[in-house]
Amino acid sequence: MELAQEVGARLRRLRQDRGLSLSELARRSGVGKGTLSELETGRRNPTLETLYALTTVLEAPLSAVVGPAVVRGDAVHAQLTDRVQDAVAVSEVYRVRIESGAVQRSPAHAAGTQEHLLVLSGTARVGPTSAPIEVGPGGHVQWAADVPHVYEAVKGDVEGVLVVRYPVE
Repeated sequence: MELAQEVGARLRRLRQDRGLSLSELARRSGVGKGTLSELETGRRNPTLETLYALTTVLEAPLSAVVGPAVVRGDAVHAQLTDRVQDAVAVSEVYRVRIESGAVQRSPAHAAGTQEHLLVLSGTARVGPTSAPIEVGPGGHVQWAADVPHVYEAVKGDVEGVLVVRYPVE
């Protein structure tokens, strides 16, 4: 099965498991109903921003719909490398690249979500939109991701490891 079809099938299953209609998920997430329909049938490739909007409403971690493929956003390319779940949280580990010259604004994730970025190369400006933090090679930063936040490469492309930790309810 092709990536778009796999992601679409996972999205549809999550939506149905939560008892939401296509229209209701579209309304709550801000994703157009036609776009959502095309995603669920595998006729459209999802962006990172769209997947986060949908999984936030579905109260599911991004890894619930994304496999090991690279997902692209406005500035961030992310590849899921690991997922760990315990009684308290789901932690997802991504290998990320933040492209120079682009900015990615992410909406708030589920309440209690935290993000941690270890920068391997380049310099990034990340964190809450209201107070982003600059971090360079070898540096680490964490922030509450249940508020709007931003990713920006300020000195060349940024290579790093991103951990997203969602609380289990």
